[in-house]
Amino acid sequence: MKKFGLLLLSAAIGSALTIGSFSLLRSNEKTLKIEHITGTPVVGASYTVTKDGVLTPLQFTEVSKKVMDAVVHIKSTRMLNIQHSQEVPSPFRDFFRDDMLKDFFGPYFHSNPQEPRQNTPWTRIGSGSGVIINSDGYIVTNNHMVQGADDIEVGLHDNRMYKAKVIGTDPTTDLALIQIKEKNLVYIPFVDSDKIEVGEWVLAVGNPFNLNSTVTAGIVSAKGRNINILQSSNAIESFIQTDAAINPGNSGGALVDLKGGLVGINTAIASPTGSYSGYGFAIPSNIVSKVVEDLMSFGFVQRGYLGIVIRNVDGNLAKEKDLELSEGVYVDSLAGNSAAADAGIKKGDVIVKVDNANVKTTAELLETVGRHRPGDKLDLHVNRNGKVKDFTVTLRNAKGDADLSKKETDQVLVRLGIELEELSAKEAKKLDVSGGLRVRKINSGLIERQTSLKEGFIILQVNGKSINSLREFEDYLNRKGGGIMLSGIYENYPGRYYYAFGLD
Repeated sequence: MKKFGLLLLSAAIGSALTIGSFSLLRSNEKTLKIEHITGTPVVGASYTVTKDGVLTPLQFTEVSKKVMDAVVHIKSTRMLNIQHSQEVPSPFRDFFRDDMLKDFFGPYFHSNPQEPRQNTPWTRIGSGSGVIINSDGYIVTNNHMVQGADDIEVGLHDNRMYKAKVIGTDPTTDLALIQIKEKNLVYIPFVDSDKIEVGEWVLAVGNPFNLNSTVTAGIVSAKGRNINILQSSNAIESFIQTDAAINPGNSGGALVDLKGGLVGINTAIASPTGSYSGYGFAIPSNIVSKVVEDLMSFGFVQRGYLGIVIRNVDGNLAKEKDLELSEGVYVDSLAGNSAAADAGIKKGDVIVKVDNANVKTTAELLETVGRHRPGDKLDLHVNRNGKVKDFTVTLRNAKGDADLSKKETDQVLVRLGIELEELSAKEAKKLDVSGGLRVRKINSGLIERQTSLKEGFIILQVNGKSINSLREFEDYLNRKGGGIMLSGIYENYPGRYYYAFGLD
């Protein structure tokens, strides 16, 4: 009987433990409210906790509703003059008769190079996106969407249509600010793009392939990407990379976080086919907000410069230069009238921090400096031969002054879409001219749209006035306006060339 009693007692204790354990599990289950989830959870799926404490699959519906009204469809129309004549360089005339040349070049051949060229108007239409950033109709988009456009049309999410005017553009970041005549519009507020982290969920909103109001989801794949897509010599590329699907037509659209804040402006894709292949790039909102503030305040962007030529530090460079670190920004050389040089920075220094924020790549440094204006001060932490030194640099403008730039001296070349360099005394003597300006590069602008001028052209006169310096050229165009006639030469071709365009 004793043994039987012990068995009963053991059974009772075991039952009590079982009931207690079950009750504890039920209690925990009730706390987590697992019982409210229906269906089988998908392995690897993301979940969130609702305001009622319920664990549910992640949804993008509310943020999508919040931002779609603030993303617009932009159609830009540009009139192009296609030249229907072709002047054949004189060396070809030494070997072929005119009738043979006409057979080769077709109807576009003119045997007399002095004959005026005939122009035929063509229309180029671009389609993209934009983001409303305040209730008064200001919209941010990409510069390549609107620069040189003769007509800009904006369509809202509710199908209302407006004409837009350009407030300002910045080719160095590929951003533009336009405005429509409307009030009380839904807009997207900016958030601090420095605080967004790799792996964080984001949504891309835009109009790919003319499919209005398209939303795609992904994560931040990387930050500070430089993909060498912008053509300006002073380009700032420090893109946010995302795997949210971005396609042609998404340019200028919004990249937002799950609170509906503007993280960036979608700009480019990396693709072998021209369509989405997993890599999209957006301009960080901190750069966008600075550009917008400048365009609204000054009509153009006030950009500060350190006056240095830089390279990324990697394992190879560290070995080559005998550096004791493998990350940072290497000072390869210093420009004339350099703000950094005057502050004490030397060739061979490695910049590791700016204002106590780590910088590991040139893209990160360019982004940080690009948020500042001439006259602003930056604290640079530099590794010099293994020792860290601190320097305070006062940024300067492109001309080497610490003052804010003046609009007329910085914007005229952007409007023309050309980059110029003065002829050296040696070059001028070789060409038997007193001086001139060589067209080093042609970007989108008035020159490209209205003339057939080529890179390498040397400007000698503007409206019959001799021009020898860049400052003289800019000052004259800002005073004159209206019709402009450039005359000059090409180094390797005989004769004088003339190009006319309208500045207004």
